[in-house]
Amino acid sequence: MNNRKPELVCPAGGLPALKAAIDNGADAVYMGFRDDTNARNFPGLNFGPEDAVRGIEYAHRAGKKVLLAINTYPQTHNWSVWTSAVDRAAQLGIDAAIIADLGLLHYAASQHPNLRLHLSVQASATTYQALAFYHQRFGIQRAVLPRVLSLPQLWHTIANSPVEIEVFGYGSLCVMVEGRCALSSYITGRSPNASGVCSPAESVRWEETPLGRQSRLNGVLIDRHGLNEVTGYPTLCKGRYYTNAQPYYAIEEPTSLNVLDILPDLFQHNVAAIKVEGRQRSPAYVAVVARVLRAAIDLCASNPERYSVKTQWTTALDRLSEGQSHTLGAYHRPWH
Repeated sequence: MNNRKPELVCPAGGLPALKAAIDNGADAVYMGFRDDTNARNFPGLNFGPEDAVRGIEYAHRAGKKVLLAINTYPQTHNWSVWTSAVDRAAQLGIDAAIIADLGLLHYAASQHPNLRLHLSVQASATTYQALAFYHQRFGIQRAVLPRVLSLPQLWHTIANSPVEIEVFGYGSLCVMVEGRCALSSYITGRSPNASGVCSPAESVRWEETPLGRQSRLNGVLIDRHGLNEVTGYPTLCKGRYYTNAQPYYAIEEPTSLNVLDILPDLFQHNVAAIKVEGRQRSPAYVAVVARVLRAAIDLCASNPERYSVKTQWTTALDRLSEGQSHTLGAYHRPWH
């Protein structure tokens, strides 16, 4: 059993969420600037110059780390926006920059050699050979793996990786093609990979009808909900469509990843960090998830042989989950 506890990395969509994460046990938070350089570029989220300074100071006073997501892909006409974000990260004293784009990794490594670099999940690197390339060329020290690997594939990658591995431990799932999904751009004209917006807010519309609440994306009907049905933020991958004459989640069902059941395995195979998805979520959400995962990680570290998932943990997290249910996703593939 690995004696090193994985870091608990929690989302910070704003200063209140950052404080909630730190106060409830996160070892690190990840944040983004208020522009297209991060993959959660929604109105009201992320950090302006003053909040960024205050947030970093708050975390560092508590002995915690701040990671900055610069995890979208620049285009030729706006390259300077992304390089400026890297420059600001170095100036602010960020503990690591999470980057996906090859050119931006080269810029960061050459212009700011003391800036720690993490490879974003948006880079879609799923093999240790790919991680070795990024490590050799750009000096990355950690990689966030996409949520497409089964556990045997994950263990094999970690065993041969030259860098630390961070995995997702809780939060919303998508169709799990990080860095390559273009669904939203087909309807809205804005790519989550370049603009940081999947289902941009200006394209979302809710309608109350006699048949129920309808959600539309740029005018396209993607779901209809009953009066007492739980509704989530409308995205194309989690819309319901007529399949064999029945409305069905044809692409992805709304549910959340939850790795509490396999926590001892993550310890044993030297996972360096467990990441919580959700920079678009509320501070209250962040506080609950951080508190539960902090308790679980600490319990597993103190007595791994007797570790078991507490009912109150599952209950608390399922209340926050999409569809109020959880899954191990690709980690659980009994046929593999």
